Amino acid sequence: MSTQASESQVLNRSDAPAGPVATSGTNSALVKTFKDVLAGTTGGIAVTLVGHPFDTLKVRLQTQPADKPIYNGVVDCLKKTLKWEGPTGLYKGVTSPLAGQMLFRATLFGAYGKAKEYLQTKNGGSLSVSDYYKAGAMTGFAAAFTEGPIDFYKSQIQVQIVRSKVDPNYKPAYTTVAECVKQTLKNSGVRGPFQGLGATLARNIPANAIYLGSFEVLKMNLAEKLGTTVKDLPAWGILSAGGIGGTLYWLAIFPVDVVKSAMMTDSIVRSERRYSNMLDCATQLYKEGGITRFYRGFSPCLLRAVPANGVMLFTVDKVGTMLKEM
Repeated sequence: MSTQASESQVLNRSDAPAGPVATSGTNSALVKTFKDVLAGTTGGIAVTLVGHPFDTLKVRLQTQPADKPIYNGVVDCLKKTLKWEGPTGLYKGVTSPLAGQMLFRATLFGAYGKAKEYLQTKNGGSLSVSDYYKAGAMTGFAAAFTEGPIDFYKSQIQVQIVRSKVDPNYKPAYTTVAECVKQTLKNSGVRGPFQGLGATLARNIPANAIYLGSFEVLKMNLAEKLGTTVKDLPAWGILSAGGIGGTLYWLAIFPVDVVKSAMMTDSIVRSERRYSNMLDCATQLYKEGGITRFYRGFSPCLLRAVPANGVMLFTVDKVGTMLKEM
């Protein structure tokens, strides 16, 4: 007799004790949550190792001053990074996303799972195509509160070289993520790590709706065409769906990401900041170079989208499936 059948019979008996069933349900939920977190963390580490060098180039191109540009393109940025800092320069600030992967991915995939459960229950046990996009948007909102601080510290370290090249007399107040954390908390308290949160929310909500929703829909469509189930899709199918989802993510919101990067790399001292809010930041960036100003760093971002997002969602998908079968 199945466990579900056994529990159903117990619940239908008036004299059955509620404790063991409740405990069983609680344990089952905890195990499921743990598996989601583990799968998400594994995927997060994979995407960080694959995608961080591209992210470093993106942030540096996005935030270099318009009047004194340090790099004239993605190839030049790569060459100068390797020349000035060596290969490790491409991984500047990587300790922030690596250290925060468990918390961030737990939030991301945990929220995505709960959002789908909520919508499924609301709709009588099934999910429509639009529900996957709704769940992605809900996930983007929740994940912004963990991804924001991770991105903030990462970005602050990534642009140190830009600041030093623009101003030879520049003396960084911090050179590591740990030092940046201390200085941020000292200057702004607990609000410090959430610098640029509004822009992060403006990016994450639509971006994750498109990203996660498209990933799910692409998998379902591909499975239907191949005459198989989603869980039995070949590796190339999952990688392709993840890569396309990641590309659509950036195509949809890249200008907002430029605003986010500018605000996150602004001074951590409020009185010294260049931008007072998102609108002020967008206005000043537009004055620097018009619409094209909002597409700096777009090339490395697109180059990163397919391999990094494909690898991450493939890892999460496969690890998650493996854990469910254990």
